[in-house]
Amino acid sequence: MAFKLNGKPLPVDVAFSHNDINYPANWLRLSTSDEKTALGITEVADAPMYDSRFYWEDGTARDLDDVNETYSEDASDGSYKKGDLMKNIDGSQRVKLGVKTILKNEEKEIAKSLLSNYDWQVVRKAEKGIEIDSAIVTYRDGIRAAYTTRKTEIDNCADTTALVTLYGATYDENGDFVKMNMTQYPIDPNATL
Repeated sequence: MAFKLNGKPLPVDVAFSHNDINYPANWLRLSTSDEKTALGITEVADAPMYDSRFYWEDGTARDLDDVNETYSEDASDGSYKKGDLMKNIDGSQRVKLGVKTILKNEEKEIAKSLLSNYDWQVVRKAEKGIEIDSAIVTYRDGIRAAYTTRKTEIDNCADTTALVTLYGATYDENGDFVKMNMTQYPIDPNATL
């Protein structure tokens, strides 16, 4: 909750003055609702917070799919018109990545990072012929399978709400955590918990 006095924000835990009376920094926390109202302090709801992966600051959903970028106004020299497609320096189409592409790129980096932990065993096998630990083979295969499944789960989301749900968790009727909604990467067999 935020507070206002005479229409101006009144930060919590900051001393303030009103009508020539100084109030300590903890006054807003310790005062009753009636005491605040008597001074003319009003409570206002905090601005809603939106997950920036899926929404702009105002709560508008980001584009799920890639969008070809266009000019928003005519060029003063006439070289392009409003609505014309924007090109990169190399002449290729300039594209604004959508949420799905961004999330799939992030998944690729996660999988790459997880796989890289045991690349040394792959190199050792190639160079020395020493077998990769079977638990590591299974783990690396699990990473690849989870990565492929996660990309498909992202692509199967028809709208922003479905993506938010996918990246969320399921809770039981008591509010206790049940599971993550998205397929999870396997646990490193050598991880110490």
